[in-house]
Amino acid sequence: MLNPIHLRTLTEAVRTGSFAETARLLGYTTSAVSQQIAMLERAVGAQLFERSARSVRPTAIAERMALLSRDALAALSELEREVRALTRGDAGTLRLASFATANARIMASTLAAIVERRPGADVLLDEGEPDEVLAGVLDGDRDVAVVFAYDLDPRTWPRELIATPLLSEPLVLVTAPGHRLATRGDASLVEVADERWICTRSDTAGSKSLERLCATAGFVPRITLRSNDYGVVCSLVRRGLGVAVVPKLAVGIDAGLGVLRISDAEVFRRILALHRPSNTNPLLPIVLDALRLQCQAIAQRWA
Repeated sequence: MLNPIHLRTLTEAVRTGSFAETARLLGYTTSAVSQQIAMLERAVGAQLFERSARSVRPTAIAERMALLSRDALAALSELEREVRALTRGDAGTLRLASFATANARIMASTLAAIVERRPGADVLLDEGEPDEVLAGVLDGDRDVAVVFAYDLDPRTWPRELIATPLLSEPLVLVTAPGHRLATRGDASLVEVADERWICTRSDTAGSKSLERLCATAGFVPRITLRSNDYGVVCSLVRRGLGVAVVPKLAVGIDAGLGVLRISDAEVFRRILALHRPSNTNPLLPIVLDALRLQCQAIAQRWA
């Protein structure tokens, strides 16, 4: 294979008609230019320049090679630029997955920050519960998965992944705006033990956490409505159809709800980012940094 460095030297020597001028333009010595041309001549098996004491003259083969080399060298330069962009994270693809609440409250601002920092990168986002997105991170289809775990329904993550803590959400009691407790800063679950409850499906961590939390308070909640969409849960509560315990991130900013700290116990849902330690995507540190900053901002607002 022909050496692209030698071809670049050849094109300049043909254009200038001088080894000395070529050396000046490329930052070589005249001797180095002469040596490169000699090595190229050996590689192609033909003389490329007629040399005299005062000048060099390209042969027809050299002129043709220089003409053909221009497009190849331009393509090689473009390849080098793109590779440098990829290694710096200025280009490339970042594949993310997260759950619905985080997509609404965390990921939108995070993705905007990534695009602002790396406008040439492609950022892809998928949605799913933790068990639905784990396989994608393990097999390399996704770079990062944002997942959650409830204190009252603990779980472990695969050892092959690095878990980066992002945010600890307190579980809060939500009521309709006209509820008797709505304007209180906190409340005991015993105070709403006899009310109708709205919760996620019975097989979810949220539902298990509610049952265990209420059991600690000494009662079994009367769950009448279920939805795995916390936006739906909050909408049903807002209509006065029951009360609910939800992670604080699910409440939103203008939810129009009574939001109360649970005085019986302080429990949390933990949000984490999972990624493979062997992942060399240069965009990975950027997304982890953006996620941390966004979650820090949310925690500061809560404080």
